[in-house]
Amino acid sequence: MNFRQSIAYAVTLVSLLLASRAFPSPQDPAAAEAPNILFAIADDWGKHAGAYGTPWVNTPNFDRIAREGLLFNNAFTPMAKCAPSRAIILTGRHLWQNEEAGNHMAHFPSKLKSWPEVLTDYGWHMGITGKGWGPGIANDDQAKPRAITGRPFNDRKTEPPTRQMNSLDYAANFVDFLDAAPDGKPWCFWYGSTEPHRAYEFQSGAKKGGKQLSDIDHVPNYWPDDEIVRHDMLDYAYEVEYVDHHLGRMIAELEKRQLLNNTVIIVTSDHGMPFPRVKGYAYHDSNHIPLAIRWPQGIANPGRVIDDFVSFIDIAPTVLDLAQIAPIDSGMQPITGTSLREIMDSEQAGQVVATRDHVLIGKERTDVGRPHDQGYPIRGLLTATHLFLKNYEPTRWPAGNPETGYLDTDGSPTKTLILQRGRQNRQDIYWRLNFGIRPDRELFDLVQDKDCTQNLADSLAQRSLVAQMEQRLEASLRDQGDPRMFGNGHLFDEYQPTAGEGFYEKFMRGEKVSAGWVEKTDFESKPIEP
Repeated sequence: MNFRQSIAYAVTLVSLLLASRAFPSPQDPAAAEAPNILFAIADDWGKHAGAYGTPWVNTPNFDRIAREGLLFNNAFTPMAKCAPSRAIILTGRHLWQNEEAGNHMAHFPSKLKSWPEVLTDYGWHMGITGKGWGPGIANDDQAKPRAITGRPFNDRKTEPPTRQMNSLDYAANFVDFLDAAPDGKPWCFWYGSTEPHRAYEFQSGAKKGGKQLSDIDHVPNYWPDDEIVRHDMLDYAYEVEYVDHHLGRMIAELEKRQLLNNTVIIVTSDHGMPFPRVKGYAYHDSNHIPLAIRWPQGIANPGRVIDDFVSFIDIAPTVLDLAQIAPIDSGMQPITGTSLREIMDSEQAGQVVATRDHVLIGKERTDVGRPHDQGYPIRGLLTATHLFLKNYEPTRWPAGNPETGYLDTDGSPTKTLILQRGRQNRQDIYWRLNFGIRPDRELFDLVQDKDCTQNLADSLAQRSLVAQMEQRLEASLRDQGDPRMFGNGHLFDEYQPTAGEGFYEKFMRGEKVSAGWVEKTDFESKPIEP
């Protein structure tokens, strides 16, 4: 640890010590007044909901949470892939601070404690149904599995609308959890749907959901506006609505038990939709996620729409704040994020906290599929007007190597269509935007180009802005101890993946390997030139 890192750590420690005075101990009578918490997180749901004005996704229950609480316009995950994003939620630390857990398919370091483990230590009834953290391995120092998102409640099953959806009856499992809750103790439940993760039943949105291709008001400019793409989007919407359906049943159960008003409900997703140039990337739509919070007893002036930039690093300190547990007493590694209680306590809408004007995003290894299972390292700074990205290994294929199926992008009709276009013409704009080689720096004007298709980094007119944003970005990263800022970025490539180790080399030798969410036709017959 260098001098600057030591100072930053000391400042953080002092802040936590001071903050601890405001929190009761576990034995303090005030601790009994902590609210219950329902944390609902979907798998691969972008910022698409009725509350956000999306006409082709019907989410009445998310909309109710927003209407009776807070709706966040600018909520982001720092990394748009399942395991590293969820690790950030659990620790309140950026991916570059989480060591192996900054990668996908990783080992969760035993020294990184999660807030569900903290709540359990403090006597909370902590449970989960569905997906928590993963894919990866989370063991303690004795190599025993950890319950880093709580005790599983997964016994109840149901017949989902499509065979691709999870057979778990999430809402019924929530009932079992409530039935098992001890009297007089607060509880926290993690509702982790596996929808709208791939795969989908093609055209289920139209055939089963009653949706029309014309319902879609905007096909992102990085995809062709094609009937196949529109059906794919509607199928995604149908799965989002299934997530919302179970959320509604959980809300109804809380009302039935007269628990709704003393339960904080947080609804979000781990990252953007599982489509090309979204999940696994670092563009605006990749990291932009839905977020709504409801708590009648603790949110002033409910119904507010918040424009502050908030990040998943803020979830852990918010939960600890709600639970009246001081971070310094939690046993967790120093938290980078800040509690959202200041926003909850305010009566103001729009921009509440002036300093919340940006977020940091990035990426390391998100999936295997490059030589030696290397990642595609990115760091970025996102504000209301611009997104700046620095790609640290621009000679690598950003979506994974073509000959191994571009594994950083889930298999889908949209992906297959764009790859077919690329085989016909390597200059095809959609192939280049979704799968082509990137420059070392990218800058996008989010006011004029929300879809991030026009890179302005080489523009003479933007040279000063690029330099300013890069300097601001890397100063923050140095303060946070990012290994990549100190010549140690290679560490992320050296962390061994828990699945698919040596995938590229095995594949090239003709050995049988698992290709994950990839169609067989997505593999290029041979390596292609960048």
